[in-house]
This record gives sequence, C-alpha cells and structure tokens, in this order.
Amino acid sequence: MKYTAIVAEDEELLLHGLVKKIESMNVNFKVIGEAQTGLQAYELVKELSPDLVITDIRMPEMDGITLLKKIREKYPAMNFIITSGYSDFEYAKSAIHLQVSEYLLKPIDPDELRDALIKLQNKFELQQSSFNDIFNSCTAHNTPSQIASLLKDYLIQNYNQDVNFNLIANNMSYSPGYLTKIFYACYDCSPSKYLISLRIQRAQYLLSHHPDLTIRQIGESIGYSDQGYFSRIFKKQTGLSPLEYKDRV
Repeated sequence: MKYTAIVAEDEELLLHGLVKKIESMNVNFKVIGEAQTGLQAYELVKELSPDLVITDIRMPEMDGITLLKKIREKYPAMNFIITSGYSDFEYAKSAIHLQVSEYLLKPIDPDELRDALIKLQNKFELQQSSFNDIFNSCTAHNTPSQIASLLKDYLIQNYNQDVNFNLIANNMSYSPGYLTKIFYACYDCSPSKYLISLRIQRAQYLLSHHPDLTIRQIGESIGYSDQGYFSRIFKKQTGLSPLEYKDRV
C-alpha cells in the first residue's frame, strides 16, 4: 500500500527535486500533489486528503506555520514534515506544538528524508493494524449507515486516541472522501468534527467536575498532548479558554 503526500515548496527546482527524491526511495509514499504557495497547498489538502504534508517554512500567500495551523484545525490527525533554510530552522523548531513529525534543514539530506519517511511509514502500519479487526474488507460489505454507525461507536470508545481516518478508509478500500460522505449523511457532520466534539464535551465535564486536574492533564486525557493546541481548539468550539470555562463553572 502507498501512503500519500503533498509537497509544498515555492522554488520550482527545489520542489521537483524533492519530489524526485521521494519517488526514487524505497518507501511506501506517493506524491499526489505539488504546490508553490501555502494557499495552493491548503486547497490540495482539502481536495486530496493526503496522509502527509511536506512544506517549506517560507511560502508565499500563506507561510508554512499558518498552513499547518489551518490544516490541523480541519484535520487533527494530519502528519507534517517541515523543511527550512538555516536562518529559519530555530523558528521552525519553535512550532513543535503543531506536532510536526520532523524538521529537515536545507539542503535536504536524502538519508534524513528517508529516515523521516520510514518512521512515519512504521507509525501508519502500527495504526492500521489496530484498525484491522474492526475496519476491513468484510466491514466494507455492510451498508453505508452501518459503517457510519460502527465508526461513530469506535470514536466514542477511542476519542482520546490518535485516529487516522485515511487509514480506516483504506482498510475498507474506500477513499477518505467517501467515508466522510457516508458519515455526514447519517450524523450531519464529518468524522473529524464529531471526534473534536466528543473531546471537547469530555473536557467540559472534566473542567466542571474535577477542579484538581490541570489544563495540561485534561488536554492529554482527551488526546491533545500540547496544551496550547488544546486551548485553541477548546476556545474555538466554546468561545472560552479552558481556564475561563473552569472559572465560570
């Protein structure tokens, strides 16, 4: 199986060179989209739902950090590799709260790139094996509403885990878009939004009933390892920061 990637780099020669490096490596990644601006990359992500986004930190129209923030809000489980020149490397590393898989310094060392891709490949394979018992070729023979219900039950039981909808869809030979479509038809929201809703509801309960827990502890317990990211998601969903919500209740 091939995992999918979108590569974003504003310099055309570097973009094509990076794509060729990936295609020449013995790894299970296929580049399905190329972008020379952050905005182009964002549109490709929405259209193609890749497993991985590789982006330069400096991009026209939308820089790499902003791109990652926007993608993370819509696709919480998306994986990223950031590339940057020496002068921007510390800035790139400061974005660790975005849960970037790897930071690669330009000019990109092929061995470092290959190691980063293999590490992600191993991660995906472990995740996929955890879905096999529930989402597989046999499951795909169920009706769309049955599959949507199964996914809903799975999210309720595993809301605090790293859920990769691309891999779940692949296990049933579905496209991520089709999985989203059948879930939306039943529950009037995407699987990723439903997952966020479950997490925020649980966070609200913990903030209300367990004042002894810290904001970090609550975020980690519902699947957000970074406190800053958890706070931003919580405020976007409720209009209040976790601390404000805790004080109010």
